[in-house]
Amino acid sequence: MRRLATVLVACSAFGLSGCLGLDSDLERAAVGAAIGCAAGEILVDGHCVAGAIVGAGVGVLSD
Repeated sequence: MRRLATVLVACSAFGLSGCLGLDSDLERAAVGAAIGCAAGEILVDGHCVAGAIVGAGVGVLSD
């Protein structure tokens, strides 16, 4: 479980680092939502929507 969490954090960091252009809040939200959905499905068994909401919020706020 710890290894999976480490891989998810690394993937989210690499995914969000690709969105460095101007006006990229929407891109960051989309990448965060995708990663959050995957994390919700894997870690919490079927909570894709909740994970996507949290991931999108973190993606936008991580500017």
